[in-house]
Amino acid sequence: MDHDGQTLSEGKTSSNSALIHDHGKETPGEFYEALGTATMQKTSSYPRVSVIIPALNEAKNLPHVLPYVLTIASEVILVDGHSTDDTVEIAQRLMPTIKITKQTGKGKGNALQCGLAVSTGDVIVMMDADGSTDPKEIPRFVQAILLGADLAKGSRFLNSGGSADITRLRRWGNHLLRMIVNWLFQTHFTDLCYGYIACWQGSLDFIELDSNGFEIETQIILRARKANLKIVEVPSYEHLRLHGASHLKPFRDGWRVLRTIWQEWSKGYSGIKTPGWHRLYQSSISEWQADS
Repeated sequence: MDHDGQTLSEGKTSSNSALIHDHGKETPGEFYEALGTATMQKTSSYPRVSVIIPALNEAKNLPHVLPYVLTIASEVILVDGHSTDDTVEIAQRLMPTIKITKQTGKGKGNALQCGLAVSTGDVIVMMDADGSTDPKEIPRFVQAILLGADLAKGSRFLNSGGSADITRLRRWGNHLLRMIVNWLFQTHFTDLCYGYIACWQGSLDFIELDSNGFEIETQIILRARKANLKIVEVPSYEHLRLHGASHLKPFRDGWRVLRTIWQEWSKGYSGIKTPGWHRLYQSSISEWQADS
């Protein structure tokens, strides 16, 4: 979706730089074919990728996640939410170079804010520690950014996406909340409450985050929309949590998402027409392109 509310995955994809032009003339399949082509073309000149992983008692899950993240990320940040198991020790054993930061408060939103505050990469990827978000999909998100998006969000409801974890209640709630967002914000999202997100580091200059819970994912997307950032959905498959119980509470967190939607809609839009006009933002992208 660009800042006019169109679906970016429907854009023209004859070259990497053409993704954000001529909306609606190509199929989503051609867009994803371009993603694959870009992956092959960019193997030797990737931007620096920082992966942020909030974790609370995820010691049993980390061995299934971190080794794959290491193959693509330049920096891995584990935000420990005051774990009472061996989460930190296991993370350091699996990846001695991992950056550990302690969460200052409670909730996923606070954890992501802590991770973002210490990240240094050109591209930021946010994912989960429980194995539900597949680290092998990271290149897909990064390539969506390189093809012209300011922010790439995962969707379980695009072709080749899916979920082995979502319950009927959560699916229904996600569908209802997504329809409200699409109506109020004139978007065409196929998924809303999913935390696999990537963006340029510079895009964060246009998004002030202050949510503490699972509604942080909705706040990121809506504030990016309101700042007129170019957003693209990327197909993603959500796996079952490997070990332990989810911290998500459908009714409590659904209400918090709905409240976030209302708050963001009532505050109105940013006056910034496009982040590309912001000289500091544009220079940060130009510097990476020159280095590559």
